[in-house]
Amino acid sequence: MKITINGKSCDCEKGEYILSVARRNQIEIPTLCHHEGFQGQAACRLCIVEIVENGKSRIVVSCVFPVERECDVFTDSEKVRRQRGMILRLLQKRAPESEEIQALCEKYDAPEVDRFIEEKTVPADRLSESDSQQASENGKALGIHTKCVLCGLCVKACAELSVGAISTVNRGVLKEISTPYHEPSSICIGCGSCAYVCPTNAIDMTETDKTRTIWGKTFRLVHCERCGKVIGTEEEIGFAAEKSGQDRDTLCEECRKKQIAAAFRHTYGRE
Repeated sequence: MKITINGKSCDCEKGEYILSVARRNQIEIPTLCHHEGFQGQAACRLCIVEIVENGKSRIVVSCVFPVERECDVFTDSEKVRRQRGMILRLLQKRAPESEEIQALCEKYDAPEVDRFIEEKTVPADRLSESDSQQASENGKALGIHTKCVLCGLCVKACAELSVGAISTVNRGVLKEISTPYHEPSSICIGCGSCAYVCPTNAIDMTETDKTRTIWGKTFRLVHCERCGKVIGTEEEIGFAAEKSGQDRDTLCEECRKKQIAAAFRHTYGRE
């Protein structure tokens, strides 16, 4: 099949998502919640595009919209710019400390919207003053700041790659990403998958030569026995060994490749 994106003819397969087609053809569509390692989240809505089929126009979310027939796609039309600008300002109000959101607002000329409230307010019957203060203190202890846009990537990464130690909690204006009861998780292995995929750096993860701290919990780091490079936390190494049914890893990826190459050279007399 062929579709036209911003006047450029692009080959694609039926059912392929518009975002994938655009990126393969070096056509920029901004995203926050999209990651190549996971299926489309369609949470941030930043990747909206305008499609025209049979003379009719509509706005769709490109990361989850499959191509079913030939169509014209516009990634930066007036309608797209207007709606994308509104989305960016809403995200900025949700995550005012995010430098990434601010940069996107500037890049895509997001308009100032006076009617947006400056701070989130919580009805008195939803959260007592003491509970609100306690939640705030717990959040700070766990490294949670107002950079999160609730894209869900961290939760998905933790569930699929790790142990599912974090999740979305509460609803409405109280919704956030956290560990159970805002306490350091008893099952977190400190792998950092959540922090690595976060598009706005909302999850604090700090390291020293010997430790890693994330979600209010400190882990001891394991180093490669050959080069000394950090392999991961003790809990992370143990989890990987249990899942694979193999011994605990003591080498980093690069040193492991060298070890395998040396074994092949020895086996086939190439030393």
